[in-house]
Amino acid sequence: MKLTNSKKSWGIILLLLAITSGLAFYPLPQQVPIQYVDRESGLVKTEKVAGERWLVWLYNNPVGEATLWALAKRKMVSSVYGNLMDRPASAEKILPFVEEFDIDLGIAQKQEFNSFNDFFTRKLKKDARPVDTNSNIIVSPADGKILAYTNILNTDFIVKGYRFDVFSFLDDSVIAQKYLDGSLVIFRLAPNDYHRFHFPVNGSVSPITRIDGDYYSVNPLALRKMAEIFCLNKREFIILSNPLFGNVVMAEVGATMVGSIEQTYKGDFAIKGEEKGYFEFGGSTVVLLFEKNKIRIDDDLLINSTNGLETTIKVGERIGKSSFTPKASG
Repeated sequence: MKLTNSKKSWGIILLLLAITSGLAFYPLPQQVPIQYVDRESGLVKTEKVAGERWLVWLYNNPVGEATLWALAKRKMVSSVYGNLMDRPASAEKILPFVEEFDIDLGIAQKQEFNSFNDFFTRKLKKDARPVDTNSNIIVSPADGKILAYTNILNTDFIVKGYRFDVFSFLDDSVIAQKYLDGSLVIFRLAPNDYHRFHFPVNGSVSPITRIDGDYYSVNPLALRKMAEIFCLNKREFIILSNPLFGNVVMAEVGATMVGSIEQTYKGDFAIKGEEKGYFEFGGSTVVLLFEKNKIRIDDDLLINSTNGLETTIKVGERIGKSSFTPKASG
């Protein structure tokens, strides 16, 4: 049964009441800070997390966990909040957010916005994200932080002892079999990141596959408690066919407070660096899957991931190169 706007609003109110009571009666546990490597400087930094107390409460508090199960993971809550971010009144949140997270609006195509979502889905100037156009180089499809793994079968993902479940993620055993021992690259977009995503390589584009799911947070604070979140959340993917990189799965994953995943590309051929789509309000994730021995991921990304650290990345920036080596002539 479709929920009315009134019922949706009451769901938000109940969620806020639960948060208030939960914070009052159950103290929040101390969390290990989220650290990452700034790729440009090589320095290890600590992430400032938007809505950190809310996330810790949802995933580490008995009342929060009950609320997560009942409301927060559901499309209803994310849709209602997304609608609120479309209203003109939400524009008043932009300046405090920009100041808190030191966001450079100088690289945006416009500086005045009609709503918070208008700001959140902003386009950048064409020269803001240079793209490595070498055909044997694959680039980042998004701004954010990256984790990279050469062999999914033999690598712990997020927490010790957990393996990324390709079968559950793709929900297609035939396709998944091709990536079982392949490479995995995950791009996490925080709320303060640029939220349009782009093609990482040239190639023909398969029809899109959409998989219904929940809307758990993809922040490391949540993943520490539920490493299987990527296989539970709503997601959609295509396959990019490229002569050097083979068949590359590109997937977008929804998350808590993501209003929707919007695909803006047209046609059945992708050009590296061109826009594919965008996420409306909220942090989210782009996932790339490669067949075995099709990509040589850059060493710094692999080393940092092995050490449990994400690395900052921007659209168009190199993440690896093709493993294909042309045979010498003669």
